[in-house]
Formats: sequence, structure tokens, C-alpha cells
Amino acid sequence: MQSLYNIYAVEQKDLRLLNKIQYPEDLRKLQVDQLPQVCDELRQDIVQEVAVNPGHLASSLGVAEITVALHYVYNTPEDRIVWDVGHQAYGHKILTGRREQFCTNRKLGGIRPFPSPLESEYDTFACGHASNSVSAALGMAVAANAQGSGRKVVAVIGDGAMSGGLAFEGLNNVSSSPNDLLIILNDNNMSIDRSVGGMKQYLLNLSTNETYNALRFKASRWLYGKGVLNEDRKKGIIRLSNALKSVISQQQNIFEGMNIRYFGPFDGHNVKELVRILRQIKDMKGPKLLHLHTQKGHGYAPAEKDVTTWHAPGKFNPDTGERIVDRDPNKPQKYQNVFGHTLLELAEQNPKIVGVTPAMPTGCSMNIMMEKMPERTFDVGIAEGHAVTFSGGMAKDGLLPFCNIYSAFAQRAYDNIIHDVAMLKLNVVFCLDRAGLVGEDGPTHHGAFDLAALRPIPNLTICSPLDEHELRRMMYTAQLPDKGPFVIRYPRGGGVLQDWRCPLEEIKVGTGRKLADGSDVAVLSIGPIGNNALEAVRKCSALNIQCAMYDMRFLKPIDEDILDEVGRKFSRIITVENGVKNGGLGSAVLEWMNDHGYHPQVIRLGMPDTNFVEHGTVDELQHIVGIDADGIAKAILSCKP
Repeated sequence: MQSLYNIYAVEQKDLRLLNKIQYPEDLRKLQVDQLPQVCDELRQDIVQEVAVNPGHLASSLGVAEITVALHYVYNTPEDRIVWDVGHQAYGHKILTGRREQFCTNRKLGGIRPFPSPLESEYDTFACGHASNSVSAALGMAVAANAQGSGRKVVAVIGDGAMSGGLAFEGLNNVSSSPNDLLIILNDNNMSIDRSVGGMKQYLLNLSTNETYNALRFKASRWLYGKGVLNEDRKKGIIRLSNALKSVISQQQNIFEGMNIRYFGPFDGHNVKELVRILRQIKDMKGPKLLHLHTQKGHGYAPAEKDVTTWHAPGKFNPDTGERIVDRDPNKPQKYQNVFGHTLLELAEQNPKIVGVTPAMPTGCSMNIMMEKMPERTFDVGIAEGHAVTFSGGMAKDGLLPFCNIYSAFAQRAYDNIIHDVAMLKLNVVFCLDRAGLVGEDGPTHHGAFDLAALRPIPNLTICSPLDEHELRRMMYTAQLPDKGPFVIRYPRGGGVLQDWRCPLEEIKVGTGRKLADGSDVAVLSIGPIGNNALEAVRKCSALNIQCAMYDMRFLKPIDEDILDEVGRKFSRIITVENGVKNGGLGSAVLEWMNDHGYHPQVIRLGMPDTNFVEHGTVDELQHIVGIDADGIAKAILSCKP
């Protein structure tokens, strides 16, 4: 049977052009007519690699032509390409000297999951999160202008990332600083789930008059070539041009309203046309925006049909499109699914509950409530700060938002959490998904800092469940009257219980529990990492080291009765947390002991302060930082009498 990913009739595994390309300079030796074949082979190579080494797929397939055209026209790495969210940059990596190493993508010690200047000179900026490309690229363009280097700078941003506030802050500043920046708007009507909001609708409706656009394009190039346009004349002509275009198209263009030259929309999958357009606008002065329509997953039929699933599909058969899914019925549910089902259950009981998420309804499983109660769930786009303040506004007038944000992404909303929720003691429940080490996505996605960052903020309750039952009870507790701002953090992936359902019962805020008694060492943990600690305690018990084990449950308010008991009975304490050890549970225990006149030896286990933890499997990374069962047991043995 013909391969599903072979929609261009490229012979399977025939990568004769791609085999000639190690760096972009090799790509530039080809004829323009050969570029469609390069794009087909690039897609084929990405599909083959991601099928056996899981990663992000659909996004990179959708930008194959953009990637090839940019490296063909621009003199990279001297010219800068700034990617917005690096899950679309697999083709970029393959074309920039990393094809042989691409099989190590996301693996421990292998190439990084997202572009990083620490890895390659072709990677111009960090891009693990969305919406920063315009600001970063503008900074580079201004630097190029100030230094007179002649360097070209291009930002590639998607329509989903355009929903982030930082993108608009960058756009607002583009027209006020001397620069020749080119912004490529990759418009595929997707982020991970479907794009939402006014910008999405605006881009869907945006129309231009092709005759007018072509005429203005030719006229501006003629005027530039004649040296007619100085800065004052240029601004006047652009304003006149914008006014004429508004009349012709019967629509005001938001980008030209910011004095950013707009071109498009064009077909983002016509690589030869893209090369022609890029060559024509490459040397134009002033900021420009090129609007391209693309299809996420383009070129691979399964990804085209279900782009959300194929954003990161896991392992699959590239020929049949069959995903290789672990269907073990005895495998525990993911924490995300437990959250989603429990939220719906609570919402059915409490009419005040609403759900809010910034562009991750499927990833966090809020889609479960969204399907049953669409009028009570809100996907606000890639806008974490807005998600928090929007939740605060609803809470102010009587609703009870469950605002689910990935822990690493919530860092972007830190000020909003403080000023727009905590100060007013509003009843917002923050569910911080992907807390702790997340694995292969690496340092941009590890939920490392939430405990340490949120602990100093007044009025917050901060907790983390040992297992799925505790998660349900914490969610139930958080929605009870007058609980104020409530933070629940939990990790990515599977829990520990086969039967996750349990009665919904209140947990007294600020109380922990003793899980094992002992007299030699006290082990204090918070969250699911406590399961590793329990295993370590059992290992040490076999060696006649008796450990008391406490599941603290709450970081704030912390259980002072437990701390007093531990301070009186133990001279040696181990704290365990799946986050940075500076500022989190271990620091809280040390501070309390010092303030109350206890002076035990305290060993804090968590992520180090020496560097960011890189990518690898969760088990590998927990072992490296010493919070797996063996690492915890080793720490216990090191402080025995």
C-alpha cells in the first residue's frame, strides 16, 4: 500500500536532495524548481524520525515550505530567524547541521527539544513558550540598525501565539523604533487546540485586494530604487496607502494601522512563490508583516485530519498512521484526566464553578467539562496573565473559577496572581498542571519554580496531593466557601492508584499526615514525589534505619503541629520536593525550625540552583537530581547517627 505520508508521490525513503544538505549553504546551491522536492523529503524525514522518537509533529510539517524558503533566501546564521515556540522548528534543525543527531532529539544528552543558542548558532533565541518572537527579533533588528551591520532579522509567529499579550506589546513598539524587521505570520488557525478569540476571527476575515497589493508593491520598490522615499515621505505615503487600502478592501488592517507594511495573505505551501516574495521584500526598509496561510500537519494525512492529536502523537506507524498507544487497563489514570472528571463532577454540584485555561483544554483535560458545559468553560488563548485576571474578575462578582495553567507557563502570570487575585483574597482555584520535572520537553517546560515563587505571597493556600484521591479531595476543599486563592499543583502523566474515584471529602487546610513512624530520621515531602520517599523509607527500614514519613500536603499554611513534633523528636530531617530546593518546602522547614528554636540537621532534596535541569525521561532526571527512591535513600543513609 502507498504510504499515507507520501501525498506528493515521493518514493519512500528516497531523500536524494536532502542527503546533499548539511547546512543552509548547501540548500542555496539548488535550483528553485528543486525546492518543492526538498520540502517533501524534509516532511518525510520528520515523519520517519518522530514515529520512533516521539516529539512534536504537526507544527513542523506545517512550516516546511516557510523553513526552506527562509534558509534559501536569507544568509543564515548571519541573518537571524527567530522562531516563536520551537515545536515548529524540527525542519530548521535538520537543515542546520543536526540531521544526523536528530534521532537524539529530546533524549538525555541529545539535542534539545526546542531551539537554543546554547546548541547552535542558527538558533537565535530561546523559544519554549509562545509570543516572544516579535519582541526578541525587534531587539535584534534595532541592534543591527544601530551597528550598521546590514543583518536581516525575521520573526516567525503563529496565529495562536498572536493571542498572547507580549506579541501585541512587541507589535506596538515595532513602528516606533528604527528597524527593518520582517514578521511572518504563520496562520493555520491552530495553536495546539483550535485558536480562539478576536485575533483568530480577524485573521480568518482579513482580506486584501490583490490588484492593489501588487500595484503598491511595485510602486514602492520603484520609489525606493529611485531614492525618492526619505523617512518623512515614507511615513506619509504609508499613511495614504493604508487609507486607500481601507477604502478598497472595506476593512481596516490592524497591522498597517500600526504602520507595519502588510503583505498577504499568501499560500504558505507554495515554496517557489515564497522565495519570490521574500526576495522582493527582503531589502525593503521599515517593518513588514508577511501573512501566510498554512495547514498544520500538511503532507501527512492523519495529522491533517486530527491536528490536536498529532501535535505530539507519541510513537506511530508512519505507513499506516496507526498510533502505538499503551492500552494497559490496569495502568493508573493520568492526573490530568482525574482533574478533568473531578472538575465536571464538582461543577455539576456547584453552579458557581467555571473553568478557564490558556489554550490547553485537551492537554489539561478541561475539554471533559467543555463538552458538557461549554457555556461554563473558557479557553482564552495563549494568554496566561489574562487567564488569571479574567478569573479574578469572575471571582469578584460571585463565580468560582478553576484556572488551569501549566506550572511553567504560570510563571508569566506571576504579577497577575499577586495583584489581581491574592491582594483581593478572591476565590480562584489555580490548578498548576505539569508541576515538577516534566521530562523530554526540558528546562523551558519543567514546573520548577511555582512552590518557591508563590510561597511568599500573602493570602495564598498552596498544596499538592500525594495521589489521585488527595487531588480530588483538595479540589473539593478548594471550592468550599471562603477558601480564598487556592493553588493545587500536580505532575504530568500517570498517578499511582488503579481506582482513582473516591468520596469527595474536605481536607482541613494546613494539615499534613504521618504515613510511617520511626525514630532515626524524619522525612518530609510534598506532592506525588512523596511516593518515591515512601519507597526510600521502606528500603532503609530493611537496613534497620527507622524513618518517620510525613506527607505535608500543604506548603502554605504549613502544618506547624507536625513541624513541632519533628523538631522535638528528631535531630536529622530530610525534605523532598519536585521543584527547586531553594525557597520551597525545605526552606520553609528550615525557617520554621530556626524561628522556633530547633536546630536539626536538614538535608533538602530538590532541583539544584547550579543550573537548569535539561531534558530526558522523568525517571532519568529524578535520578540525576537525587529525588528518585535511590537518591532519597542515599540521603537518609548519609545522615544516620
